[in-house]
Amino acid sequence: MARFAEQTHHTGERAMLFECPGCECLHVIRVSGGGHPCWSFNGDIDKPTVSPSILVTSTWKGIPTVCHSFVTDGRIQFLGDCTHKLAGQTLDLPEVEP
Repeated sequence: MARFAEQTHHTGERAMLFECPGCECLHVIRVSGGGHPCWSFNGDIDKPTVSPSILVTSTWKGIPTVCHSFVTDGRIQFLGDCTHKLAGQTLDLPEVEP
């Protein structure tokens, strides 16, 4: 089963969604279209690789959160600046429903 799911917007922008085990929610990255930022994507939904790193920042219940990772060959490497429990770990991306 796929590790990335595709989303195409009516504007022609194409995005990929993946389940982040650190944040326990979906992250969305744009891989084509006119908007920025835009990541390069190897086209493989089973063993995806994207570049550059993915940085997601937000505030949850008044607390700033950071999720910073690389996705390579279907694995997610969480960098040390992540504020969740998987900081510094590398693991397989979970499967997602198309």
